[in-house]
Amino acid sequence: MKYHTRKWVKPEDLNPNHTLFGGRLLEWIDEEAALYAIIQLENQKTVTKYMSEINFVNSAKQGDIIEIGLMPIGFGHTSLTLKCEVRNKMTHQTIITIDKIVMVALGENGKPVAHGKTQIEYVDDRLKNQNNTED
Repeated sequence: MKYHTRKWVKPEDLNPNHTLFGGRLLEWIDEEAALYAIIQLENQKTVTKYMSEINFVNSAKQGDIIEIGLMPIGFGHTSLTLKCEVRNKMTHQTIITIDKIVMVALGENGKPVAHGKTQIEYVDDRLKNQNNTED
């Protein structure tokens, strides 16, 4: 699992129990999954289709720094499936797990479109390949 983003839990992120509001955390996860999928599928019109059961394992409190981890677990014809884990940066205690997040690439008409990807690509490698073809 690679951890891509860190968030600092601030007062506006808390629920009435003074712990991290689950809705805020899901917002952060959805945004991170979208960014990851957009970069991988090279399609800015990539959207969330499905999230499996969400398991809130531990809570986070004000001042905690959390990190969002994503791991690709499969490519479909029009989709990318990810696994997610959020943990406390300092203690590495798991806060939430999501076994499956399915992101779908859309075409100009808003319908799913084939992306042609079969494995994770890194931007640095794409840039190297692009520079090699321009020579």
